[in-house]
Amino acid sequence: MVYKILIVDDEKMMTELLSDHLRDCDYETITANDSREAIELLQKNPDLIILDINMPDMDGLELCRNIRNHVDCPILFVTARITEQDKINGLQYGGDDYITKPFSLNELTARIAAHLRRDERNKHKSNTAVLTSNDLIVNLTERSVYYHDKQIPFSRREFDLIEFLITNANQVFDRERIYEAVWGYDAEGDSNVVKEHVRKIRAKLNEATGQDYIETIWGVGYKWKRQ
Repeated sequence: MVYKILIVDDEKMMTELLSDHLRDCDYETITANDSREAIELLQKNPDLIILDINMPDMDGLELCRNIRNHVDCPILFVTARITEQDKINGLQYGGDDYITKPFSLNELTARIAAHLRRDERNKHKSNTAVLTSNDLIVNLTERSVYYHDKQIPFSRREFDLIEFLITNANQVFDRERIYEAVWGYDAEGDSNVVKEHVRKIRAKLNEATGQDYIETIWGVGYKWKRQ
């Protein structure tokens, strides 16, 4: 099995260095240079995340807290912050380990291997299916939607509609197709109910995020916009 490691650091030189080293150690790597990009890459289901703390916009601690309930894999902080309180904060926000810069690549590799072995022994826990879209986290396993660390409440049918659209992001569907997929072929009613549910979903998402995720294609239908 080839393990996949997500490396998150705003310094591109650092992500490239770690990526090259870990690939030489037979790991698969994916890299992000900010928190938003890291959230999008969660869909690739990394087996371990290496996370810098000092990043612009959303720092590593905040990112860890936002994603911790949606990823089961180990999170290893790599940072220049060296006080005891910094280490405590990292662990309290959901990190599994903490290594300070400058560090030995051999030590980092050993810690990664140890966490992956421990996580492999713990595989009896269920895998979490997560889709992301522009800072929105849709947890398909828990049937929940989060923006940053706040949950956005949706009804069962609203979530079904969100799941269908985001799973088929950037594809356009007419109301009849959406109705058949979400309500079922044998449902009593008509596709006009789709319009009302889309309206409610949009209102909740816009209130929580200030963004529009569902686009109306006039004369055709709807699509989920994924950047």
